[in-house]
Amino acid sequence: MKLWGGRFKKETNQIVDEFNASITFDYQLAEFDLLGSLAHVKMLGHCGILTEEVVSLIISGLEQIRQQIQQGKIEFNIADEDIHMNVERKLFELIGETAKTLHTGRSRNDQVALDLHLYLRHHLIGILTKLHTLMRRLVHLAHHHLETIMPGYTHLQRAEPVRLAHHLLAYFNMFYRDAERLIDSFARVNRCPLGAGALAGSGVAIDRHYVARLLGFDGLYENSLDAVSNRDHIVELLANASLIMMHLSKLSEEIILWCSQEFSFLQLDDAFCTGSSMMPQKKNPDVAELVRGKTGRVYGSLIGLLTVLKALPLAYNKDLQEDKEGLFDTIKTLNQVLAVYPVMLSSMQFDVDKMQQAVKSDYSNATQLANYLVTLGLPFRDAHEMTGKIVLHCIEQNFFLNDLPLEAYQTFYPSISEAVYRFLNIEQVVESHSCVGGTAKAAVMEQLCNAEKKMDEVIFFLENISRHS
Repeated sequence: MKLWGGRFKKETNQIVDEFNASITFDYQLAEFDLLGSLAHVKMLGHCGILTEEVVSLIISGLEQIRQQIQQGKIEFNIADEDIHMNVERKLFELIGETAKTLHTGRSRNDQVALDLHLYLRHHLIGILTKLHTLMRRLVHLAHHHLETIMPGYTHLQRAEPVRLAHHLLAYFNMFYRDAERLIDSFARVNRCPLGAGALAGSGVAIDRHYVARLLGFDGLYENSLDAVSNRDHIVELLANASLIMMHLSKLSEEIILWCSQEFSFLQLDDAFCTGSSMMPQKKNPDVAELVRGKTGRVYGSLIGLLTVLKALPLAYNKDLQEDKEGLFDTIKTLNQVLAVYPVMLSSMQFDVDKMQQAVKSDYSNATQLANYLVTLGLPFRDAHEMTGKIVLHCIEQNFFLNDLPLEAYQTFYPSISEAVYRFLNIEQVVESHSCVGGTAKAAVMEQLCNAEKKMDEVIFFLENISRHS
């Protein structure tokens, strides 16, 4: 018999069993389901709803199930639909009729909501920890390449020279914002829905605050309808994951470009590349490409859940079973990517000489030439136009701005002097961008100092919520 089968005359069709069941994927909630059940039964004992003997027997049974699951000794049954009913069935097999008292004062609706909050909390902490490792790797590389100058790009065309450290710190700040969002979302994840019942609250005199304290929650859902139907915290995690993957995909794209023969700005370690089954010379950046590709599946999980939720009436509906597979897949994907990425970054070797050569073989110092003309009294718009004509002349005559003879400069504007070459020096161009957030050495060093403080903030948060993990 189904655990809910009292009002039914027929057994469920086997096809419906297979279609309806979620145990094929929600077995991943087993540890959290047991954790919630242990807290629930302790609360039932605390409130005097169950005797100490019953509570002790149920706790012993649940601990045995936990141990068996950890040892891989339990086979879940699709006829029992989900992880909750599978656990209850195993408990019944271990301790008999007493197992039937465990579900007193709760519904599968608030039970699964609790499991998901516990699951999300655990993995949010894990993702944030891995994200911190990635941020630290970027800061380490930035420190190492403080003196490395490279072309900066807009529209994938060379624009102005920047420090490689400055470029890397741009990604650091993207990931720091991701960390901030995860930290901010923790407050909404760490709310206890248990006690909401099916939708209207529990008709048994339970103590919701007691359960919340046992499980390390910071508070309760204030409305039982909201507690069992809310999946905002999952959407938020999927949205945050999508942003993390988007930033990783952008970085992957640059790594893919930079290790191509056309750029040759870096070399990926052989351990993070693959070859071709046909072309023996190939060294493909498969890890970076796969990260770029996996971004789409994370986006898909977000859009899928938003679509499920967009027209659901209160409170619980079976549609909500579709909240799990995309979430589980996203967590798995994100954990895999954040595990491999810092190690790949550590193995990369930047070709500093190639970068410096590239930045001296273009017209990325043209803006500084315009700024120099402004110092001679020209309005910027006129200086901009004149610089464009000088660049065109250089292209036609096969010169770079640093190489154009002074006499040629003076045909455009007689007041140009030898000082122009000091303005055009690449190192000087970079140092001229000394405003806050700029690419001058002092500005980048300030960014590095701030980055260390930001990482300390993340560590402080992780240390303070470590009791939840």
